Amino acid sequence: MSHDDTTRDLLLRGARVIDPSQGLDQVSDVLFSNGVVAKIGVDLPVTAGADVRDVRGKVVTPGLIDLHTHVYWGGTSIGVDAVALARTSATATFVDAGTAGPGNFPGFRKHVIEPALPVRILPLLNLSFAGIFAFSDTVMVGESEDLRMLDLKECVRVARENADLVVGIKVRVGRGASGNAGIAPMDMALEVAEATGLPLMAHLDHPPPSRLEVMSRLRPGDILTHCFRPFPNAPSQPGGGVRPEVLAARARGVIFDIGHGAGSCGFATSRAMLAAGFKPDVISSDVHILSINGPAFDLLQTLAKFHALGMTLPEVVACGTSNAARAIRRPDLGSLKPGSVGDASIFEVLAEPTPYKDVLGEVITGKHRFAARGLVLRGQWWH
Repeated sequence: MSHDDTTRDLLLRGARVIDPSQGLDQVSDVLFSNGVVAKIGVDLPVTAGADVRDVRGKVVTPGLIDLHTHVYWGGTSIGVDAVALARTSATATFVDAGTAGPGNFPGFRKHVIEPALPVRILPLLNLSFAGIFAFSDTVMVGESEDLRMLDLKECVRVARENADLVVGIKVRVGRGASGNAGIAPMDMALEVAEATGLPLMAHLDHPPPSRLEVMSRLRPGDILTHCFRPFPNAPSQPGGGVRPEVLAARARGVIFDIGHGAGSCGFATSRAMLAAGFKPDVISSDVHILSINGPAFDLLQTLAKFHALGMTLPEVVACGTSNAARAIRRPDLGSLKPGSVGDASIFEVLAEPTPYKDVLGEVITGKHRFAARGLVLRGQWWH
């Protein structure tokens, strides 16, 4: 099917429909027409020639949005195949978290983003000219280490020339990502974000810089990814509770994103934060070449982990749909309101004891497993 074929109506029949953007959690039908959501209701009439799918016993949500991925597949060592991952994880939109920089963004657009349609890839542009250029199990070089790689004018130019796609700026700081450059790359990235009017997503690994240095700089609408990372630079205090600078950042509107990855989400930190009443705004996988086969796997498994940690199903769905859409300022996504983009994710919540592992190797057993069962893109049953 061509990704432009939106002429045939699609009716999803009898699912548990969860749409946090409308406060909706009920058994309903969902009708798509002309590529958008047309109607939600019980026992909707079948239009002539419609594709009718029986999804009773399944969950239907707005198309899942993974806010932190690396999908410049084939062009960078870190990237994975978004189209293949969409099929196995029922994910409609992949926000690429700075895999490409100004120097290699045209290739990302032409050879990956455009051919992937109707699977949607929305990039955050890396401040580094070469993006994340050396990331594997044998070679690891932080792209923010050498300030000569950080050209603010080029970053602004490419972001503006690709304003139809670029949804933010990405910077990685920490001992692994920026080395002796410390906090300087973040200050430079903030200049670019201000010049382009875009949000900044900040990665923080081991110090330097410190958690306090990064938190104090983030603006309302900026995103801290890896927000439940383990020690060091963890957001929780050793005796329990949330660090004051983290609370202050949330109070002024900073967005907290999980960004699980291979080293950035610990169950101990997550339990401490949830016990203190501090839930993430967004749950994302940070899926890349070193996390796709575990411990992150994909967005659906990452959502299931937080369900196992005690968040409700509507809460985790919100973190992967409407909240993620707000973070990238795309109100047309992450919702099943009539007129919204016709994306929907279909999965099953299976009552099966399931082991989940964090980045430190701790294993917990959840009561449920999430299994992908279908994906609707632009109002058509895609997979």
